Amino acid sequence: MAEGTTAGAARSPLADRAEVLAAAGARELAFLALVNLRVHASHAARVPLALPLVPNTWGAAGGREALWLGPDEWLLAGAPGGAAAVVAQLEAALAGLHRSVVDVSANHAVVQLAGGARLDLLAQGCGLDLHPRSWRAGDCAQTLLAHVPVLLQERSNATKIFVRASFAGYLADWLEAAAATGA
Repeated sequence: MAEGTTAGAARSPLADRAEVLAAAGARELAFLALVNLRVHASHAARVPLALPLVPNTWGAAGGREALWLGPDEWLLAGAPGGAAAVVAQLEAALAGLHRSVVDVSANHAVVQLAGGARLDLLAQGCGLDLHPRSWRAGDCAQTLLAHVPVLLQERSNATKIFVRASFAGYLADWLEAAAATGA
């Protein structure tokens, strides 16, 4: 067992990449509660968190965020350790409806990229138009970044990158290299 680890202790996929991420102006947001929700949009009012119905947008309330993934699909993000409570709330609120509520927390890593040059850095490996005329705070989109499927969430001062845990290390290395070549 590695020094400083405990049997059974959770370990983020980017636990050993803090310096690599910092070189790119990024940091990991470890262990966020992430719940995938699929339900017909006509039932959105029954969800205890306002779901964005406009494509490629997100909203926040009560310490949780809801990101639009498709006409009947959202990703709900919250504080670490909160996924079970979110799942229970959704199951209770949507009882009797055709739905899917799945805790995907362990399947994803989340990186927050800050700094004024972050969109230029992302543009090196992303096909989306990230110019401020078309990509603004409140937007989110599924795309490829350095050939890796990601979900980008734009905030007023940072961009969150949701990536499958299995690709997290590769993405961290790409961010470091892109930051070095873009400098």
